[in-house]
Amino acid sequence: MAVNRDPILKRCRYLGISPAVVGISKSSNRNPNANARRKVSEYGIQLKEKQKLKFIYGVLEKPFHHYFEIATKMEGQAGNNLITILESRLDNIAFRMGLALTRREARQLVTHGHFTVNGKKVDIPSYRVKAGDVVALRDKSKSSSKFKTIVEQTNGRVIPLWLEMNKEQLSAKIVRMPTIEDIDYEVAPHLIVELYSK
Repeated sequence: MAVNRDPILKRCRYLGISPAVVGISKSSNRNPNANARRKVSEYGIQLKEKQKLKFIYGVLEKPFHHYFEIATKMEGQAGNNLITILESRLDNIAFRMGLALTRREARQLVTHGHFTVNGKKVDIPSYRVKAGDVVALRDKSKSSSKFKTIVEQTNGRVIPLWLEMNKEQLSAKIVRMPTIEDIDYEVAPHLIVELYSK
């Protein structure tokens, strides 16, 4: 499995996103407009949008392109469908539930088998949940000091409207599939569609 070792703050600065989007509370004191001096081509702008989504969700090029192909076959706009697919990944759900500080950590926790979907253990971070599924922390993991610390640290995190969270059971029901209106960062998915359709 490939491991992304990019410096997070540096990537966030380059892509123009807040580190809070990926779960990091640090801030950088470097010049945020350093990259704004260069003129960027249309292709460069499209590529940056694709890199932004890949970085936020921790997805490499091959699976990302596969998600795009699935999104084009679904009903509706391909760009919006792509966001829905990425948001419905199990590692993202764990992050959105506040059971991981970052998506990278969520990916590792899912791989280690801490989560169940509809009562069955799932250890595949890219597993896609559906509306009506219940994602929960395994009973063995609930008593772990690691998760108690994480829950304390993510206590103020806003749970998305498409998740019905049960804080006592540390579980969440997927009420509906997420849409582009539900995300907490700015992205222009139509630019990614244009990039892939060249």
